[in-house]
Amino acid sequence: MQNTIAMGTKTRAARVALLLILAALPSACSAPGASPAKAGTPEAISLLGEPLYPMSMTDEQRSEREAQLATAREQLADDPNNEQAIIWVGRRLAYLGRYRDAVAIYSEGLARHPNSAHLLRHRGHRHITLRRFDDAVTDLTRASWLRDGLPDEIEPDGQPNDAGIPTSSLHANIYYHLGLAHYLNGDFEEALRAYRTCIGHAAVSNDMTVATAHWLYMTMRRMGFDEQAATLLELFSADTEIVENFAYLDLLLMYKGELTPEQVLADVEPGSIEFSSRAYGVANWYRQDGDWTTQAEELFDAIVDGEAWPAFGYLAAEAELAREQQR
Repeated sequence: MQNTIAMGTKTRAARVALLLILAALPSACSAPGASPAKAGTPEAISLLGEPLYPMSMTDEQRSEREAQLATAREQLADDPNNEQAIIWVGRRLAYLGRYRDAVAIYSEGLARHPNSAHLLRHRGHRHITLRRFDDAVTDLTRASWLRDGLPDEIEPDGQPNDAGIPTSSLHANIYYHLGLAHYLNGDFEEALRAYRTCIGHAAVSNDMTVATAHWLYMTMRRMGFDEQAATLLELFSADTEIVENFAYLDLLLMYKGELTPEQVLADVEPGSIEFSSRAYGVANWYRQDGDWTTQAEELFDAIVDGEAWPAFGYLAAEAELAREQQR
């Protein structure tokens, strides 16, 4: 696909600089002080057939998250039918990397609250994490039907940003994750439909808007809607105020030609969730320029060599590589 966005000529120097970044990436990264033991049953199997175990975390992180889970369990025990209490147990399990247990809790909750869009939204998210994209589409589509015509709600963050400001809403998250499930399945037409709906709800914050715009842009480009994609980019600039989604804003600025791929990837911890987000955007941009066999493939490989497998960028890189293997 010809790139219609003015990104400038990819010089040999730029290519060499990116290759140097890639050469410096380790095959896997662990948090300082963490013990990355990989024993027992994996949480999931990747689209490339690899077992996936919970990401490493420090003893301090694990202790804090275990305490949060214990508190959530106590609150649920006090009120076993409380929908939000069920959700928080599931969220706390997921933050410990126990995604299958989280799905089980959400399923138990849905047995009690079969028409809970909230539970379906969260179970749909974790179906995505576990590479169950069709199940995610089913849950999130039903959640969208249940919320149709109802007022939106701000969703509290389980792991608050530094500003302590929630940046997303129930409706935005339903359509954001629905779009992602379709995107990962390679159903770009349905992904486009979901992201177009999501962008209307994403006005709850600039952070949600830039995240949605990033995936919407890539979906438009994948479908050949280059002029519409370029128009979308006009909404964003370096002055766009955000709280946490700096990776997505930087990628939008790269698509506009205001940042280089090297700038987007600079000073990012290899193997981290942020690296997965940034590297996938850069790799996908290279792939759209018909450069699959060099920078794109090396970046996709660098992403899946890390352990940030729950990250959406990791999932997308995995899907790209799996599709390429099947050709």
